[in-house]
Amino acid sequence: MSLFVPKFDESVIVREADAEVVGGDPTRVRLLADSSATGGALSTVRVTLGEGADGAVPHLHRNSAEMFYLLDGAADVLSGDDVVTAGPGDLVVVPPGKPHAFAAVPGSTADILIVITPGVERFEYFRHLQRLRLGEATLESLLEVQELYDNHYLRSEPWDTRH
Repeated sequence: MSLFVPKFDESVIVREADAEVVGGDPTRVRLLADSSATGGALSTVRVTLGEGADGAVPHLHRNSAEMFYLLDGAADVLSGDDVVTAGPGDLVVVPPGKPHAFAAVPGSTADILIVITPGVERFEYFRHLQRLRLGEATLESLLEVQELYDNHYLRSEPWDTRH
């Protein structure tokens, strides 16, 4: 068994007022700490979703686990073939290679802290998604960088039929 020991010298402190915010209603992403800031240990964002808003379509990460911690509201989280409804204080950790997605439950908002470990440079991925929303990038351009961001899109019948 090998042990990954991240290498960084200073504590990472991100103040709410200093975090870059990508997007807006109904999906806002606060970029908190990227892999380069944590010596590869993790990448973390805070996603705030309006009522029933989608957070991420089904995808998987081949090399990282993803943790979802519900700060407030209610969210559906896909983990493999299971859709779990999580509420405040609930934690869902999805292992590498397992399909996952998340969205606010219809009629509810959701505020979610998301951590990917080991870290992947993800801030530019979220900026790319914003360019896609604004019509400044194409869906094909996002598919072209799946390997770079270890974000591989797929179909999920359990997710598509959850409501």
